[in-house]
Amino acid sequence: MYYIGMDGGGTKTKCVVTDEKMAVVYESKGGASNFLIQGVEKVSEMLSDIIIEAVSELKIKYEDIGGFVIGTTGAGRRNDAETLEKGIVESFYAKGIKIDKIRVESDARVALEGSFAGKPGSILIAGTGSIMFGKDKEGVIHRVGGFGRFLGDEGSGYSIGKKGLIALSKCFDGRGRETLLREIVAKTFNITDTSELITEIYKNNFDIASVTPSVIEAAQKGDPICVSILEEESEELILHLKSMYLKLNEEVMNLSLIGGTITTDNLYAKIFAAKVDELKTIKIIEPIYEPAIGAALMSKSL
Repeated sequence: MYYIGMDGGGTKTKCVVTDEKMAVVYESKGGASNFLIQGVEKVSEMLSDIIIEAVSELKIKYEDIGGFVIGTTGAGRRNDAETLEKGIVESFYAKGIKIDKIRVESDARVALEGSFAGKPGSILIAGTGSIMFGKDKEGVIHRVGGFGRFLGDEGSGYSIGKKGLIALSKCFDGRGRETLLREIVAKTFNITDTSELITEIYKNNFDIASVTPSVIEAAQKGDPICVSILEEESEELILHLKSMYLKLNEEVMNLSLIGGTITTDNLYAKIFAAKVDELKTIKIIEPIYEPAIGAALMSKSL
């Protein structure tokens, strides 16, 4: 029996086919799978094509597939996930193929399953946004954060970038202290005054999270305003961890990290890691499996 797992998002989708022991026998890539942006029909067509290609390359039958799980951005709510599930089934049906063991999950959910190979643990995702998931010894899934940029995303690239731009706007106005961020943003984004900042944010759909590397760079050069931002945002992530620790009720909570802001070699990641180390009750570990294999693992229970 074979199992198919997919890990998708706003730019690409990875597909793996595994055997019973989770050994990868085939892998491929596809396009973006955020169906809330790309549309259900387009994403369903792309996903069904990937599976059809895998079946053809492996020279197996559809009856040999024990299950198919895709973890993707936009599937955090069950009704949204079911919409994509229906779309995928219809896409296969239109091609004369019947496949029913399909489930759509959030990208965070399959990452959690992969990180600990189905065992208890927690993951903290801090990229553009932020959210935390945990699985306790009874198999119950817990969530902390993930309220989006209007109500949450604390500790994320968006939140750091936003605070950086607020500091910059105050600097431009004379309402706040001078900051190295002014020089770095001018060089990186060619934003040099109030008018240009407002135009970029409200007219040109500026990517606020893209300012985060500039905030980190300024902090690394000793800018007190940017150092303060990183301290504040890392503390927000620590609050996520403390909340999840109480929910999982483990003596030591295993934690896997996902997202560029906290997994790359930068000052923010170092500040955060030092604070985690001080807690003593939380242990950062490397993921056992990648998210796509986590999805394949979940498909075994379908």
